[in-house]
Amino acid sequence: MINIYSSSRYKLNKKRLTSYAQEVLNSFNGAPSSVLNIAFVGKRKMKEVARTYKNEDVALPVLSFSYLKDPILKTEHVIGEIVICYPQAVLLAAQRRKMVDNMMEELVKHGLQNIFLK
Repeated sequence: MINIYSSSRYKLNKKRLTSYAQEVLNSFNGAPSSVLNIAFVGKRKMKEVARTYKNEDVALPVLSFSYLKDPILKTEHVIGEIVICYPQAVLLAAQRRKMVDNMMEELVKHGLQNIFLK
């Protein structure tokens, strides 16, 4: 199951993003009961998260947290969380001349790769 958390001010195609994330999760042979949380945050929140967990004082476009080796909620099978900085993702899409929806998909895929391959 894919859970997406975001502010209403962020324009997201949640249905498309959920479908894409599930497709990528399936490609990593994720269990059907696996839960992935994706959160879209602003620059201030992302800086706070990066400062806390990476000792970097910058708003990164994406951070991922894997719970595969240390599950936090055994009953819900949460495999990880992906935190995406919406404003940074929009800027990155403009720099790379990509559609915002496509950039969001790339960041979700990158996050899932980090969850499963690290």
